[in-house]
Amino acid sequence: MPDHSDILILGAGSAGCILANRLSADPARQVTLVEAGDFPTDPDVFDPAMWPRIQRRSYDWDYRTQPQPGTANRVHHWARGRMVGGSSGLHAMFHVRGHVSDYDRWVAMTGDPGWSYDALLPHFKATERYAEASDLHGTEGEMPILIPDTETHPLVRDYIAGWQELGLPRLADHNGREVIGTAPNSLMIRDGRRVTTAEAFLRPVLHRPNLHLLTSAEVHRLRIARHRVTGVEIRTPDGARVLSAGQVILSLGSVADPLLLMRSGVGDGQALRAAGVECVLESPELGRNLHDHMLGAGVVYRAREPLAPSRLQHSESLAYQSSRGLDVHAGAPDIVVGCVVAPSVSECFPMPAAGETYTLLFGVTHPTSRGELTITGPDLRDAPRIDPRYLSTEHDRSAFRAALGRARMVGETSALARWNGGEVLPGPDLRRADDLDAFIARAAITHHHPVATCAMGASERAVTRPDLTLRGLDNLAVVDASVIPAIPCGPIHAAVMAIAQKYASDLDA
Repeated sequence: MPDHSDILILGAGSAGCILANRLSADPARQVTLVEAGDFPTDPDVFDPAMWPRIQRRSYDWDYRTQPQPGTANRVHHWARGRMVGGSSGLHAMFHVRGHVSDYDRWVAMTGDPGWSYDALLPHFKATERYAEASDLHGTEGEMPILIPDTETHPLVRDYIAGWQELGLPRLADHNGREVIGTAPNSLMIRDGRRVTTAEAFLRPVLHRPNLHLLTSAEVHRLRIARHRVTGVEIRTPDGARVLSAGQVILSLGSVADPLLLMRSGVGDGQALRAAGVECVLESPELGRNLHDHMLGAGVVYRAREPLAPSRLQHSESLAYQSSRGLDVHAGAPDIVVGCVVAPSVSECFPMPAAGETYTLLFGVTHPTSRGELTITGPDLRDAPRIDPRYLSTEHDRSAFRAALGRARMVGETSALARWNGGEVLPGPDLRRADDLDAFIARAAITHHHPVATCAMGASERAVTRPDLTLRGLDNLAVVDASVIPAIPCGPIHAAVMAIAQKYASDLDA
């Protein structure tokens, strides 16, 4: 394992595995990939039905937020993968690119047309392996994308029919130019197994002599001098090491990227000094702009007949829509409702019996609440302070009420009548806005999509430039969800893969 490489990638998560694959394709380029975890050996990781019960195990960083006033002063657990493959080994396996207007927002915030949906489309397609090719779907990429057919649960088929009864369009999937509508979820599953980015992109190329993978190696600090990263201090079971490279790429994720930079002296000077760290580069927006998707868990119904278990991963269909109306022309999606073939509730409520209840999750696609995270001390072991400020805006609270109303609306359709044995949560008598807000505060859970802590932008205050280089450092880029300036409407993993693919393509151009 060399101490010096041409490119040093920190973090073998969803972006890091793709970067390692693409950038090591040039045999003249020495690439080193560093990961705190190892390849997962727990078979539950690869069993789609085990999601989300694999959270809080040894391969989950299990970050925790500050108590959130907007969610009844609860502390939220943030699952982040501590393994080769990162959070692609923990997430719900959804593949949703987002709405065209999501990427229009990125262009407006960066001033770079390369972040438009059309400009990103080749990068989306380059990572995807659909069964059938189209103008919008790729078949040559490494990540298999399953569009369920015979595997879809009968309850979910009726749920989709319920939306059609209400006038919401039925889509083939949510990865076209239109997202408003209902469809079975596209999933990163092959032959009944979860596929991580490590399995899809990294394992097949580990034989390359110019690609070096270092596992069980925690990144402690960057050494910075003369506007460059001159060394990376890591800790391994064999002791401390210092690695260096001509180009360093951070792909540690929306939590760990800013924390590493702060431990290295990058960030708001006053906050760094309070944590015992000398400031070497002022970057006041680092760790700020933090936002995340939340879901209400949930509108729970008693089933009139026994529910067979899901053959997929329980959460089989999402319905994106506008709170202004169910017609596709009502506007861009701002709320979402999902069907779960199981009980799904927050820790505030007793868990109903499996096989006897099902859940309609509801959420807000573009929250306006913004939080921040920061270090509390100079060491890796110093717990971060994470404050997403969930539900701190009236926009988010009112949109959540609208999403809850839509979940109830589809739950009462004739298409679902044969399943509907009565509303268990929040309960049919709960109708007043204040009571609904109180229920939502207790029911809201993270959808595990934190973004924007190193947000790219045209402004000189933005942490990263539109080309993903960090302002103030000549040889450091950030490539993962932390650079997303505004969250797309759906799960962010498809966007993260496209970001990594774009960065690698641009670097090779």
